[in-house]
Amino acid sequence: MPKLKIDGIDIEVPPGTTVLQACEMLGVEVPRFCFHERLEIAGNCRMCLVEQEKAPKPIASCAMPAADNMVIHTNSPRARKARQGVMEFLLINHPLDCPICDQGGECDLQDQAMAYGFDRGRYRENKRAVKDKELGPLVKTIMTRCIHCTRCIRFATEIAGVEELGATGRGENMEVGTYVEKALTSELSGNIIDLCPVGALTSKPYAFTARSWELRKTESVDVLDAVGCSIRVDSRGPQVMRVLPRLNEAVNEEWISDKTRFAYDGLTRQRLDRPYVRRDGKLAPATWAEAFGEIARRMEGLAGTQMAAIAGDLADAESMYALRALMDALGSPNRDCRQDGAAIDPAVRASYLFNTTIAGIEAADVCLLVGTNPRWEAPLVNARLRKRWRRGGFEALRLGPEMPLTYDVTELGNDPAALGAIADGSHAAAERLKAAKAPMLIVGMGALARPDGAAVLAAARRVAEACGMVRDGWNGFNVLHTAAARVGGLEAGFVPGAGGRDVAGILGGAASGEIGLVWLLGADEIDMQRLGRAFVVYQGHHGDAGAHRADVILPGAAYTEKDGLYVNMEGRVQEGRRAVFPPGEAREDWKIIRAFSAVIGRPLPFDDLAAVRAALAAAAPLFATRETPAAAGWAAFGAPGPIAAHPFRSPVDDFYMTDAICRASITMAECSELYVRGGVAAHTGTHG
Repeated sequence: MPKLKIDGIDIEVPPGTTVLQACEMLGVEVPRFCFHERLEIAGNCRMCLVEQEKAPKPIASCAMPAADNMVIHTNSPRARKARQGVMEFLLINHPLDCPICDQGGECDLQDQAMAYGFDRGRYRENKRAVKDKELGPLVKTIMTRCIHCTRCIRFATEIAGVEELGATGRGENMEVGTYVEKALTSELSGNIIDLCPVGALTSKPYAFTARSWELRKTESVDVLDAVGCSIRVDSRGPQVMRVLPRLNEAVNEEWISDKTRFAYDGLTRQRLDRPYVRRDGKLAPATWAEAFGEIARRMEGLAGTQMAAIAGDLADAESMYALRALMDALGSPNRDCRQDGAAIDPAVRASYLFNTTIAGIEAADVCLLVGTNPRWEAPLVNARLRKRWRRGGFEALRLGPEMPLTYDVTELGNDPAALGAIADGSHAAAERLKAAKAPMLIVGMGALARPDGAAVLAAARRVAEACGMVRDGWNGFNVLHTAAARVGGLEAGFVPGAGGRDVAGILGGAASGEIGLVWLLGADEIDMQRLGRAFVVYQGHHGDAGAHRADVILPGAAYTEKDGLYVNMEGRVQEGRRAVFPPGEAREDWKIIRAFSAVIGRPLPFDDLAAVRAALAAAAPLFATRETPAAAGWAAFGAPGPIAAHPFRSPVDDFYMTDAICRASITMAECSELYVRGGVAAHTGTHG
């Protein structure tokens, strides 16, 4: 291992470490613009110049491998003068936009010009101007500010797998753009805003709305898919102003999807801010007492088996547990959190978890995708798969619809019968899976949310067992969920009790009149027509499909407006925190259920959030820990049977319109119009 001296301190570093990385190991700060830990080294900006003894000139520390007996000085007069010269050159053409730049206050160029720059400029020539590029509805460009660090180009090429950004021209004539002007077609495009060290790339929806120092920052978790990305919610007063990623190596590294980043404007539109009761066929504003009284009146005379509850995709674990406790108090076993009817066995945890874990994808060498399009269903899982593919020695196989991903995929067709052939070894893919050192399988909701989903699940289990995917220290069987609430609901027991009905049974019972009351906890993705003449209570935060059908509306809180626990697809318990307060008379969901239980004389045994969580942890010990997915024991699951011949299809037809928040967002509507309905398919990017 190379041994070198940095600023008089000896250090030994692993082979392949750069001088800049060695400096960071010692806690020595070296400025940089183009270098980024997750991107390939470019060596463009030269801001990281340091002095190496016996070298004829300063070296670019980001691109210089550490070697034995190097003597490095990071703060010598020569190194300082070199950085001042580089900064002076960078500022020759940089416009004086700081007063109106959205990057102001969190700009690397500002910070480094102050810390490492010269106190004056010696160039009097006219500054060059560069035409702005049109990159779509999400990313705003002011290309005159660009310092040609190429971070955005490298991200698009390496991480996103959509080779649409590049540079044309040389020297002063170099420009970063899309060659032929077009919108960026990656679901991860917003991350180039965070990567840009100057104000050349900023958020178009956020433009001129707030300054970074005005914002209150709240660490939370994303609920718009089942990955559970760590996020930071920035708010001002009662309004969420933007959503940014937080570093979480185990889940999302430092990236988030465009839906996570830009759908926040939907939090202020079409909101339910007061209770409503349907009178004479029309919903009319009401008080909480009137709304609760109407529900209690309609419950009179109904047996427990005539009532049911369905939880939606954005519900937190506390509210689902509270609603389950209410249904138990009413004697109702009819409840379900699987809106799409996915045939998941709640009795066997391994049957519904992403057992490999998201970070564990990087240890796999063969992956079989079954009925899933991870690029739209979980963009950060897809990014991990691409990361593993780029490292080499990885093969992806797909049984399902052909939709372009960002890595090479061997297509196995879209005949579900092939799954059984792989399980019994008669399919060619079986040999490739058996020969792999760490094979994995990812089965999506497109395969499980079918009438024969239980048979598909059983066949997938047999594939895992026959191909050696389950053994000590490795479980390659994975379910890719699309709903943030799904695993939390399964863990909290929000599934049919003894003799209870699932979603299909509840809808069927409502249509036939056997179910007289249905409580929807943010459930908007079911067929509302099948609720028949049942009395519908809708508890949620947006005026979406469930609210239109409801007889009573109870206004709840969105994920940024409450403290709540969510469980991602790995079984990782994560805590979302309140950034702003709910609008109007809206309240946290578990509080609404607790208040109603007192009205009907069956008060639930908790009065504050700590008590709810204690009861939840007592019922499901998983909730006692945070951020540590517990391994699941392997057992038989699924129901062997015939698999229908009709092909698998992805459960996500429009990446930008998957839930009530997204459907209320103007930004997501623009993206949907452009990328999905407008013919610029967001999933047709190339990869390299």
